[in-house]
Amino acid sequence: MRLLLLVIALFAWSAQAQTYPEKPIRFIVPFSAGGSTDTISRILANKVSASLGQPVVIENKPGAGGTLGADFVAKSAPDGYTVLFVGTSTAVNQTLYKSLPYDATRDLDPVIHLVNLHGILVLHPSVPARNVKELIALSHAKPGTLNFASAGSGTVIHLAGEMFKAMGKADLTHVPYKGSGPALMDLIGGQVHMMFANMPGTIQHVRAGKIKVIAVTGQKRSEVLPDVPTIAEGGLQGYQATGWFGVMAPAGTPKEVLNKLNAAFNSALSAPELVEILRNEGAEVVGGSPEQFRSFMREEIDRWAGVVKAANVKVN
Repeated sequence: MRLLLLVIALFAWSAQAQTYPEKPIRFIVPFSAGGSTDTISRILANKVSASLGQPVVIENKPGAGGTLGADFVAKSAPDGYTVLFVGTSTAVNQTLYKSLPYDATRDLDPVIHLVNLHGILVLHPSVPARNVKELIALSHAKPGTLNFASAGSGTVIHLAGEMFKAMGKADLTHVPYKGSGPALMDLIGGQVHMMFANMPGTIQHVRAGKIKVIAVTGQKRSEVLPDVPTIAEGGLQGYQATGWFGVMAPAGTPKEVLNKLNAAFNSALSAPELVEILRNEGAEVVGGSPEQFRSFMREEIDRWAGVVKAANVKVN
């Protein structure tokens, strides 16, 4: 009897997969609106919606460094109608938290590696530092007065700041927010002094003169800001902190559904106008198969485990 029920269930899943999608798809973004996650997810949602023939509806579910939204998706029905916008924090959280209500490698299936991001070190215009060396010197001259915002404790832009503090022996105070959007708004308003931000969602404020950029956080300079040096060039040899975004679904989602989602996102990423928009935002298109993303995720979990332990970052 159990075997018969399993066969019936498999046939049902197969039939659903063939007609998928038949209703709107919920695209869960585990951070607040207004940051780089919001910028890129909304750009992609419109393209994917057109490809699949169904609305792709963005839902922001911020909290706990992205774990609340991830847990929500991990516990959702594995039918392809609820997917998760993931980023570097998904890999970081596997080490950062002593216990998670889900396991990213067990409870979520990879769909696609969307983009890699350029990170930038941005300051409020009132901060007199013009480069990395001057910023570090200022933190030494006025200990306890400079702070940096992040999207939450343990997020990549928080860890980027902790790496900077450790390598430069800089005196900086961390101010966590529930998402990069609110953090960025307070930076623009002068409530905080600096931020190690992802370029998407931030670069337009640099161009508008609301904040200033003094360095990029990756191994190489950005094509969007070719005159801005890396933090390593600024004096902290070996410094590198870059992010990425992807899409995952609840574990057990039928392979046919995962493949349809993967094809839709790959199609969206290949559109020349979208590539240009993302490039101008400081994001480099990746794409590829679910298997490629699975391998990348495993590497990232291992890499960021080392960073978390070295920086001795702890969250409750």
